[in-house]
Amino acid sequence: MKTGIIGLGAMGMGMAMNLHKSGYLTAFWNRSPGRTQELAEKTGISAASSPAEVAEQCELIIICVSRDEDVIEVVNAMLPGVQKGTVVIDTSTVSSDTAKEVATLLKTVEANFLDSPVSGGVEGAKNGTMAMMIGGDEAVLNSVRPVLEVIGGNIVYMGPTGSGQATKAVNQIMAAGINQAVTEALAFGSAMGLDMDKVIDVVGSGAAANWFLDHRGRTMMEGTFEPGFKVALHHKDLNICRTMAAQKSGTRLPAVEMTLKDYETLMEEGHGEEDISALFRLKKGMFPE
Repeated sequence: MKTGIIGLGAMGMGMAMNLHKSGYLTAFWNRSPGRTQELAEKTGISAASSPAEVAEQCELIIICVSRDEDVIEVVNAMLPGVQKGTVVIDTSTVSSDTAKEVATLLKTVEANFLDSPVSGGVEGAKNGTMAMMIGGDEAVLNSVRPVLEVIGGNIVYMGPTGSGQATKAVNQIMAAGINQAVTEALAFGSAMGLDMDKVIDVVGSGAAANWFLDHRGRTMMEGTFEPGFKVALHHKDLNICRTMAAQKSGTRLPAVEMTLKDYETLMEEGHGEEDISALFRLKKGMFPE
């Protein structure tokens, strides 16, 4: 199946390379030309000049950008080139309402849409092991599943359009709570004068074991916060979660509110482009030396 990708950030580049290795990658486009040149050199495929040109060449188009407005802008730019029956998959994290708006836009050219936010970080994109939470028509998903299996390790149909994004909101709320707990606990352990390598080993083999501790625990202790998943992007996602909760029942989410406040402090201090494990900076400050 001829597949194109639009958006070559850290996640998009990993997906593109896996698609190329499996023989699916046909076309790609990115707003910043440096990334398109890099991928062109790695694959031998010439970059498309526009989203519409990607659409003209492909039966399946994967979008991986940052924000709701970016997704809508890309889809509108694609529309002149989209062929009847094309499947468009958005792996960005946006609101359920945006997913439904995009599905409506694509219906005007008789194309299909799946909202498919992903989880697993840069490592998951690079290794083709991402979790994919998919909303839309299950038959459409099944028609492109062989391609998605190249980039995802766990592909789960969640329900109608918007369900994928709602599931990702669950993930992002949970990630906020885990980030709070792990960074605070490690700051506490460090203040107690413990051997933190041993702490991470033993805690990571018990009931408190989790992906974040396993993949970010030691880098936190080294003072290294290479993304990963950027503070500014998780802040954006948590604002989506906050809005969705408010629209549903006027509910406030305490873990989300706390993490938004902490991320805003980090961004004001110039750490917005660092990994979310940079929250350790604030937690460590709770225990002055």
